[in-house]
Amino acid sequence: MDSTTKDEMQPALLPVPASVAHTRSLIDAQRLLEAYVSLRELEQLQEETWASLGDLELPIFEGLGPLSEALGQAVEVAVGDAGQLAREDPALLVAAVRVAEVETGRTTSLEQAPRDWRQRCLRALQEGLERVHFGTHLLPGPGALAGWLEALRVALPAELATAEALVAPCFPPHYKVVQLWAHTLHSGLRRCLQQFMEGPELGAADAFTLLHWALHVYLGPEMMGSLELGPEADVSQLEPLLTLENIEQLEATFVSKVQANVVQWLQKALDGEVAEWGREQEPDTDPSGFYHSPMPAIVLQILEENIRVTSLVSESLQRRVHGMALSELGAFLRSFSDALIRFSREHLRGEAMALNYVSYLLAALNHQSALSSSVSVLQPDGVASGALAPVEAALEELQRRICRLVLEALLVELQPLFMALPSRQWLSSSELLDDVCERTARFCRDFWRVRNPGVQLLLAEAERTVVLQYLCALMQGRLVCRGADERNQAAERLQHDAAKLRDLFLDLGLEENFQCAPVLLTLRKLLNLRDPTMLGLEVAGLRQQFPDVSEDHVSALLDLRGDVSREQRLAALSSLQAGPQPTPPAGRRALFSLVPAPTPAPSSCLPSGPCA
Repeated sequence: MDSTTKDEMQPALLPVPASVAHTRSLIDAQRLLEAYVSLRELEQLQEETWASLGDLELPIFEGLGPLSEALGQAVEVAVGDAGQLAREDPALLVAAVRVAEVETGRTTSLEQAPRDWRQRCLRALQEGLERVHFGTHLLPGPGALAGWLEALRVALPAELATAEALVAPCFPPHYKVVQLWAHTLHSGLRRCLQQFMEGPELGAADAFTLLHWALHVYLGPEMMGSLELGPEADVSQLEPLLTLENIEQLEATFVSKVQANVVQWLQKALDGEVAEWGREQEPDTDPSGFYHSPMPAIVLQILEENIRVTSLVSESLQRRVHGMALSELGAFLRSFSDALIRFSREHLRGEAMALNYVSYLLAALNHQSALSSSVSVLQPDGVASGALAPVEAALEELQRRICRLVLEALLVELQPLFMALPSRQWLSSSELLDDVCERTARFCRDFWRVRNPGVQLLLAEAERTVVLQYLCALMQGRLVCRGADERNQAAERLQHDAAKLRDLFLDLGLEENFQCAPVLLTLRKLLNLRDPTMLGLEVAGLRQQFPDVSEDHVSALLDLRGDVSREQRLAALSSLQAGPQPTPPAGRRALFSLVPAPTPAPSSCLPSGPCA
């Protein structure tokens, strides 16, 4: 470069430092278009000088690089605050975008990398939006998730509405501002939720809230699916906020946390019920006089509410909670049964005498009935009908257990009385059975406080227990009739006792066709028969009505007659083997198979079936 050329350019170069300072002041004052024009004039002068001086760079232009970067940063900052500027200073936002667009389309003769300010603007838009809504300081702490999601429910649609109404007009159409806004918000939120999932395990409430919000609220009409938002705001085709693994993790967390709570709640309900059993007062009753406790309703409400609320999230979560609820109900029923057994053993052994022992067993039968009649509320739509079968089986087992405990208490009352039957006193007086009936009536006086069908079952089992005890006593060989008169007396006593038991249980409310006492009338025929050679016919008739009668039973009855020879006995017993095994009459349950002969232990004569 010769000195002449340099001297000629000296006047043009003298204002450069002042122009640089002026441009800097324009940038600081956010007069971005003016700053850009000034910068471009300086850069044009730089290019002309560079060309004239043979590609020689002058130190006077060293400040243009930082100046350009300062302007680029100013543009970037303005665009990064697009949401706020669109409301407060749209002119500044428009100026920043115009600078970026003009600069993006410009070419330079200098060997410099192009300034792609458009891309910087796009990044600034995204980063600014994420900073506003998903900055680290904004993420929810423990227990604050629900409030954070609710704030987003309001804020994100409002942000998109602002983008559509105010921000988009400040940008050229190819920026697709609304779509960029929607996708940026979606990806930022998704990233936040992934970070949240990697943190400490959530509680049940937060797991449920996040599942419901992500699966239903987010894309619903209240948020991104709002009809007020244009098609550019659609995010339904993007990656879901939660992955399948996230959903599985949240569902498992929710179920495990809820299960722990359910176990505690059910145990508390059971403990409260068990504590009542030792009271001096009888169980509480409802307005109709039936024994009543809030426990069954509490148990079902706890389980039903947890099943029902999960329908707001997904079928898979509901199925999991439904399975958990039935499992815990089964465990509760087993615990309830175990508690009743302990209660019974402690009472019967005298370790903890309960003043109203039988009454609380009857109340427990009502609790079982209430659970059984209402357990269907735990069956949500769409779940296989057989899902309740294990619980229904557990409820039936609980019913049998309670009945058996009641019958054991009845046996304790009756066994001493049956020790004197049959006897000479029994032949001549009804006093023994009168005592049995009186004791039974007193024991059963509160059965009416049990709801149907429990009361009918209990009465039927109580009647069957009395009859079985009678049969057990009759088979003991305690009495042998000494002649026809005593056989007639025994036959009459059986007839009288059958009528007495029938009337007793009719008075208590048990229909006659459910009673077992008529078996005594059949046995009466064996004792009343005058010709022993005809016993085979009576034995065959007995077998026809009661196929479970055995040779031992028939032998014990023949011993009671006292007039049967060995040949006559063998002939009578042979009739039990004649012909095919008869079919029990419809509705008749086994009796004699529960009566050991000879000399059974009295406690062994408990009925089988619903209460065994």
